[in-house]
Amino acid sequence: MNKKHFIIAFVMVFGCTTMQAQTIDDFRKQFEEATALWKKQFRDFREKCNQEYADFIRQHWEEKGVEPPRVMPEDGKPIPPDFLPEKDRQLVLQDKLVPLFEIVPYKMPEPQPEPVEPIKEVPLPEIEEETTFTFTFRGTQATVRLGDKHRFRMNDCTEESVAKAWEHCSKVEFDNLLFDCLELRNKYQLCDWAYLDMLRTLGRSFFGKGTNEAVLLTSYIYCQSGYKMRMARGDSGRLYMLYASKHHIYGYTYFVIDNESYYTIDCEEESLHICKATFPKERPMSLLVGKAPRYDVGQTKERTLQSARYANVKATVQINKNLIDFYDSYPRSGSEIDDNFMTRWAIYANTPLAEDIKQSLYPALQQVIAGLSEKEAANRLLNFVQTGLTYEYDEKVWGDDRAFFAEESLYYPYADCEDRSVLFSRLVRDLLGLKVVLVHYPGHLATAVCFNDEVKGDFIQVNDQKFVVCDPTFIGGPVGWTMTSCRNQPTTVILLD
Repeated sequence: MNKKHFIIAFVMVFGCTTMQAQTIDDFRKQFEEATALWKKQFRDFREKCNQEYADFIRQHWEEKGVEPPRVMPEDGKPIPPDFLPEKDRQLVLQDKLVPLFEIVPYKMPEPQPEPVEPIKEVPLPEIEEETTFTFTFRGTQATVRLGDKHRFRMNDCTEESVAKAWEHCSKVEFDNLLFDCLELRNKYQLCDWAYLDMLRTLGRSFFGKGTNEAVLLTSYIYCQSGYKMRMARGDSGRLYMLYASKHHIYGYTYFVIDNESYYTIDCEEESLHICKATFPKERPMSLLVGKAPRYDVGQTKERTLQSARYANVKATVQINKNLIDFYDSYPRSGSEIDDNFMTRWAIYANTPLAEDIKQSLYPALQQVIAGLSEKEAANRLLNFVQTGLTYEYDEKVWGDDRAFFAEESLYYPYADCEDRSVLFSRLVRDLLGLKVVLVHYPGHLATAVCFNDEVKGDFIQVNDQKFVVCDPTFIGGPVGWTMTSCRNQPTTVILLD
């Protein structure tokens, strides 16, 4: 029930003429009674949904075999970095239109899933007591209303045992726990992946790692928060939670349920018995990171990055290790949106830098580009990324392709072409306020910038706007230069926010 329905219900119960005639005290009393009725209707609806869900759990669970991990499409042989001779920097560039193969549209993030009905706090004495539980996730301490009365025990993970545990969690005593978890999601700006990560930590902290009770509690809170998930059991006697994702994830095994992909957590079994019960208004998770999570800060050692050409373009940064650890938990093989492999880099490029990183990095850079033209400012930021970071292939460092969020390029000692492009695109958008696109060639990723000023050089025409090539891997190459091995190749342009 939304606010409009509540107002209608209030008027139906008390009547407009009655409302006008009442004293303030009477009106307040009536309003409180109506509010209580409203909350009860929410709770009654959720209780009904959960009872129907528990009844469905008691039915037969279908056995399904696991699907092999999706393999990341081939992107061509990686193109090594190139160096522009000093004499060529003096050449006067002319406009040259870069052939365009495809434009990949920007995907607007959707609001996060929400409970089927709003979760309201339950005051005392509606519940007999209030106890709290403190746990730590990603170096961040949090407290929720959870105690011994919430504990339950599962002797096995049969349909009946899981249904009884679900009914236990569906009691009103768990509403404040749900409320607290959703408040933590808002407080710490947790994206869907970060929220699931927090819930798993909570379940393990309360019941113990690897226990069926921890999986059940995680599944319940995740489901009640509006997310689409399915429970499953293996022949090992373990209970698992499967989560649905809007994005195809590479390198992860998955199960197909009703033509939708569900991914497993900590499961290596070849087949599972899966409960196909659905919950109203459930939605799959998104792997987009609209805001950097606000974990407590665990600072790393200072690192100084400096441009080789512009010595004053220098910054000393400290990165939040808790954030780095979270990004390390993110599906490192990457994912794609709408079955388009080219969207994988936009996920990283559209993730904002954390505020504490901006505060240490941006003032130093803003100071040295102040008063410069857009082109000159971009040249300084470009050389800062080109020469301040050390290039190395992902396969050599990580054993496989691995894209970085912007903070990771500032933290790890090596960064390849895609990592540099993600970071440079972030700096230009934040510090210069200019539009940037990612420019993909087979085996290589660069950027292009839409300047307000007239800037000459290699450019791409995108929706009647001129984007001038800026390649963070063409060492010494200023604005307008395409790396030698990529010249005259058709490009795929990936639009960013």
